[in-house]
Amino acid sequence: MHTRESATRILLADDHALVRRGLRLILDAEPDLTVVAEAADGAEVLDALAAGGVDLAILDIAMPRMTGLQAAREISRRFPDVRTLILSMYDNEQYLFEALKAGASGYVLKSVADRDLLHAVRAAMRGEPFLYPAAVTALIREYLDRDRRGEGQAGILTPREEEIIKLVAEGYSSKRIAETLTISVKTVDRHRANILGKLGMRDRLELTKYAIRVGLVEP
Repeated sequence: MHTRESATRILLADDHALVRRGLRLILDAEPDLTVVAEAADGAEVLDALAAGGVDLAILDIAMPRMTGLQAAREISRRFPDVRTLILSMYDNEQYLFEALKAGASGYVLKSVADRDLLHAVRAAMRGEPFLYPAAVTALIREYLDRDRRGEGQAGILTPREEEIIKLVAEGYSSKRIAETLTISVKTVDRHRANILGKLGMRDRLELTKYAIRVGLVEP
């Protein structure tokens, strides 16, 4: 257990002990993160949070007694200072937006949790939403389609950003974009962050409003 005062205190909730153990290994290996509690369902999550001392709850979407989405909704109502992330097996935009609407800071696919979970935790603690890469690609495709139909916010992106956004929509990784445009990966990531900011995708509430507007979730 880390004793660093500044470490982010995490509650892990999944009904499979093996999954919790695996995630705990990933999180506890980081000096700035520490798992302080575990739960097997949503009801246990709320009991654990009532005791205090948790900054972030990581919730499996499909738990018994109370799903991760229901728990996230309750947490944002009863414990507004606790951030939440949803863990899911489903690569599904509707679930992603339901999670954001329920108050979660992000949506992490279990299949790539070893790659994405730490990024998601840190984004959540910075107050930014975390979207898995395929979701970002889908949102950007949607933006480009609307732009083509004349419904987008034409002119808000620079020519370089337009170039990058088209490669993102084609599913190129940051590394591949960097190679294609002969720029550094760091520069690509900076451009991506600027693009997401301009498109209103750096903010959970903006993303939720967008999802409601395009009919991905019910208002």
